[in-house]
Amino acid sequence: MDTLYDSILNDSSDVQLLHLSIFVWITIFTILGKITIMLRGKLSGDMLALGIISFLLLTGTLSQDEALSCFSSANVIIVGVLFVLAAGLVHAGVIHWMSRRLGNPDSLGKAIFKLMPAVATMSSFLSSNTIIALFINVLKIWGKKINIPPSQLLIPLSYAASMGSMCTIIGSPANLLISDFYSITGQNMRFFAPLIPGVVCTIVGILSIIFMRKHLPVRKSPEESFESSKNYTVELLVPTECSCVGMTVEEANLLNVTGGHLIEIVRFDREIISPVPADEFIIGGDRLVYTGKIQDILQLRISHGLVNATHHVFRVEELSKNRKLQMASVSSDSYLIGKSMAHTDFEERNGVVLVAVAREGERISGSPREAVIKTGDTLLFEGAKMNPVHFENELHFFDKIALPQEGRKTHISLLIILAMVMLSAFKVLPLLHSTLLAAIAMLATKCCSIEQMQRAINWKLIMIFAGSVCLGKAIEVTGLSVMIGKSVAYISGTNAFLALILICLFGTIVTEFISNTTAAAVLIPIALDTANLMNVNPMTFAIALMISVSASFATPIGSESNLLVYGPGGYKFTDFLRVGLPLNFIILATNLLVTTLVYPL
Repeated sequence: MDTLYDSILNDSSDVQLLHLSIFVWITIFTILGKITIMLRGKLSGDMLALGIISFLLLTGTLSQDEALSCFSSANVIIVGVLFVLAAGLVHAGVIHWMSRRLGNPDSLGKAIFKLMPAVATMSSFLSSNTIIALFINVLKIWGKKINIPPSQLLIPLSYAASMGSMCTIIGSPANLLISDFYSITGQNMRFFAPLIPGVVCTIVGILSIIFMRKHLPVRKSPEESFESSKNYTVELLVPTECSCVGMTVEEANLLNVTGGHLIEIVRFDREIISPVPADEFIIGGDRLVYTGKIQDILQLRISHGLVNATHHVFRVEELSKNRKLQMASVSSDSYLIGKSMAHTDFEERNGVVLVAVAREGERISGSPREAVIKTGDTLLFEGAKMNPVHFENELHFFDKIALPQEGRKTHISLLIILAMVMLSAFKVLPLLHSTLLAAIAMLATKCCSIEQMQRAINWKLIMIFAGSVCLGKAIEVTGLSVMIGKSVAYISGTNAFLALILICLFGTIVTEFISNTTAAAVLIPIALDTANLMNVNPMTFAIALMISVSASFATPIGSESNLLVYGPGGYKFTDFLRVGLPLNFIILATNLLVTTLVYPL
């Protein structure tokens, strides 16, 4: 017997609004809502994905079985297992092995030619985010060694990672999602199905970057903005007879002051108090260290009877072993976005103080604790050493990472990946089975430990992937994809190539503002239904779309790869546009030409 809830849902399926069912409108509303929330950055990706799944389930747009099938999909498991394989390669020294082969090129063009193919090859099988996070500091050291600004290397690093992900179906979660949906045609997509179009697009892309290398920006990195603590801190000494002695910092109005705030007190016995609690008493001889607008803070000499300190003690070499200066870039999923540090308990919980904030390579003037934090901002903390593992997917620390050295395990891990690829490519085993075996082999050969494996798995990304699968399924089951496919076919007439251009062009544009996984989820049901309606090869549409949604070069928010280098490179938003916009159209044209040659319509 149906429940009241089921009967309400059954009745809702007959409701029409402007000749569309209520479930079609719910799906459209969900798509627009997701894009809006992603652009505003008000909710983390995993929570947004969970909300979408719940909304589609509760409204009856997806049945319980359909919603749960998004989590039981083989590709959801594969995404998680690939993180384990990436950990195995990293901890076996593969990144170090590749970085040593970059050499000492004597020009920017040669440096790009050395860097991009190596990164693109790795990103065909590894998470591009993992590669970029590890290579950022490698390139900073390499750039100084070969006398090339890091800002001219980090954009090619990001672009190479995106290009390499076009070449295999495990190159990115978006590729796996497209290959998953392609199975509704009754066929499975081969491991190397996108290889030829992907490799050609990668080669063309690399050559294009070399040709446009003069447009790669020279920007000041956050380290240069923060390189001298005297540029953003000022110390004032409390005289013995000062009227503030014996008062708390809050009572004396010395905690949050015009233009800045008190980040620490250095006592005469070298005791350091940081963060400074509001009820901390002031003692004669205290050195008050402020950060913010130095000219405004110096007014305290007049208003509170403070004097200049005799010498600047806030230097890295004077800090104890447990007190460090640490820089971190704000990721797109950080809960700090849209907030000021003064309105969070982050400093108190972690025993640190926000000393400065840099945006687009320039330090923000004024009190850093009052600055509203944005995606890609670089934050400079002083205080207790923070463990980057505790802030994964929220803050990306710039600490120098000791890359595992190459050795016997390096070659073992590479053989494991090669075996996995061969088993899948020649259909000896399904992709799920071969990846699971490879993960077990990584653990058995001690290329990575269980602890390293657990830390490597990005549960947020897995949830985002499952949510995208659900959204794609809703587009399919409600018939929205067929409706849009009919519209595309109508606009294109009998010209299937024009329909392919329209879908790929839209994919290239939309992926500049939302994740490529979301773009793939929205467009792949439409692409396949368009191919079916026009009675042409669905593989052509699937492969072309796979490359299109990975070709996100024109904005820093278009892909996590671009965002990861945005802060460390000190880039401005338009820096990506100058190089990335023409590259988008170059890759789009190459993609359409090569894909239709390899997979004729």
